[in-house]
Amino acid sequence: MDILSTALAQDIVTRTMRIIPYNVNVMDVHGSIIASGNPARLGELHAGALLALAKKLTVEIDEASARNLHGAQPGINLPLTVHGQLCGAVGLSGAPDDVRQFGELVRLTAEMILEQAQLAGELQRDSRYREAFVLNLINTDRAGADQADLNAWAHRLGVSFEQPHAVYLLELDDSGDTPADLQGLQLRLQARLPSALTAAAGPQELVLLDFHDRQHSNLAALLREICVQPHTLTMGIALQGIAGVATSYQSAKTAARVGRSRDNTHAGQRLYSYYDHALPVLLSGLDTGWQAAQLRAPIEKLGKNKDMLRRTLEVWFAHDGHPAATAEALHIHRNTLDYRLRRIGEATGLDLARLEDRFMLYISVLLSSP
Repeated sequence: MDILSTALAQDIVTRTMRIIPYNVNVMDVHGSIIASGNPARLGELHAGALLALAKKLTVEIDEASARNLHGAQPGINLPLTVHGQLCGAVGLSGAPDDVRQFGELVRLTAEMILEQAQLAGELQRDSRYREAFVLNLINTDRAGADQADLNAWAHRLGVSFEQPHAVYLLELDDSGDTPADLQGLQLRLQARLPSALTAAAGPQELVLLDFHDRQHSNLAALLREICVQPHTLTMGIALQGIAGVATSYQSAKTAARVGRSRDNTHAGQRLYSYYDHALPVLLSGLDTGWQAAQLRAPIEKLGKNKDMLRRTLEVWFAHDGHPAATAEALHIHRNTLDYRLRRIGEATGLDLARLEDRFMLYISVLLSSP
């Protein structure tokens, strides 16, 4: 058993020598000293530890016995076991009558440190295993992951995809003053939502898959408690089946992009959802091929004032074509808005009073937005 590392052995020595007035040695399963209060002994083969390991019993060495064992010193040596497996030994230097009373205390302390380290390692491995599962789920379209493998993986983790489920995408803002602590945030989320699966999908991007059908607002409230950094939380489409996870993730990414393009908020917490931006998210799939070039054409015809006129259209569509609300949001006069809309109609050849032309222009704005 290789749980007894040099670092852990030194931790045992440091902790125990704070409370007892004797030198402590820690030996690996082969009897070599890997940590000691006396650095000169590091690397030595410890005769007393070899006996303790062979017998799996406490071995005491007095002055007389030490003279018959090469390199041995008086003391007491105790085997270390974790969950029934032998992993090394601990030794206290000194006359057995003097150190005997501390032997069991040191052994229990050492085994407790080793058990905690083993548990932490298991939890870390389990966390990595769960994270790898999520990353495979959200990348099935690109990686072509085998559905049977993913189903077997889900079964081992005890998760079911029979009910509709949504992916939540958490993106931390790169503010510059506050460094992103994505790992710390992930640990805090796992502590508060132990049933959820999380994965870091990028340096500042965390994916969360929750099976308890929590409200978007409830998750947002929790994040306000545990995440001080400005961030964006976006809910993807809720779908049934394991294959729906990748689609939900992609819909969340697109909804976040669409939401940011329509939102003037630049700080704090921003909440977006596929369900608030379903049409532009669905239409975003039209951005490739010759059709996409034709759909973008109306915006390309706006000429040198394209950015200003496109922004006018974005706000106009966001306010459902209401002139007063649009003018107020743009901080312009109604007459100025009417003038801009006339210019857009003339430049594009589209009639903004006609539903089909409005829809064409709406798609053009969506596909041309940065």
